[in-house]
Amino acid sequence: MHRDLVIQALLAAKWLRHPTAAVIIHSDQGAQYGSDDWARFCCDNRFVPSMSRRGNCYDNAAVESFFATLKKERVRRRTYRTRDDARADVFDYIEGFYNRTRRHQHLDNRSPINYETELLKAG
Repeated sequence: MHRDLVIQALLAAKWLRHPTAAVIIHSDQGAQYGSDDWARFCCDNRFVPSMSRRGNCYDNAAVESFFATLKKERVRRRTYRTRDDARADVFDYIEGFYNRTRRHQHLDNRSPINYETELLKAG
């Protein structure tokens, strides 16, 4: 994975969400997250980098669980003609279903969007 890929993904998230406060960005110890470009990008955009401890798979348990769910519910047993087809399908799953419709047990059986909306209303 190249550092430009992670920077572009985070930039897209910033444009979509418009955070008003500093945001913690957790990652593993991949080279792309240790680059000077990454550090400058985080500093320039009020992102606070957080890195997993070396050799501790439990630090990324939440994201590993998400990828397992993505594979099980959407990607497994599918063949995509192009990378663009794959990207569009994964985007549709995440933005159209996972975040908006799929209920999550650890969020009291609410979707992430509903959970966040209720949390913001509560103050």
